Amino acid sequence: MTFTTGATLLDAVVLAIVSEENEGTYGYKITQDVQQVLEISESTLYPVLRRLQKNEFLDTYDRQYDGRNRRYYKITKEGVRKLEYYREEWDNYSGRITQCLKGEVGV
Repeated sequence: MTFTTGATLLDAVVLAIVSEENEGTYGYKITQDVQQVLEISESTLYPVLRRLQKNEFLDTYDRQYDGRNRRYYKITKEGVRKLEYYREEWDNYSGRITQCLKGEVGV
C-alpha cells in the first residue's frame, strides 16, 4: 500500500473488526482480519490491542484452547461509542479526500 497507516486509523479498524464478534475474538484472528485490509505485522497489532484495552475500549478474558489459554478481546460500551465516532469522522474525511483526488475541490 502506498499510504501510511496512522495509529488512529489502526485503532478504528481494530475496533471495527472486534465489534463484529459478540463474544470477542482472539489476537491472531484479529491480526489475520486486519491484514486483509492493511499491511501490518503481528508485532504491530499487540501494542494496539494493549492501548485500546488501557483506554477501556476493549476488555479481555482468557479461554482454554487445545490445552493452553487464548486471550480474547471484546469491545466495551465505551469502545462502541469510540467506533461510532471514528465511523463518522471517516465518512467526512474520506469524502473530502475523494473529492480532492477527483479534482472536485472548489468546483
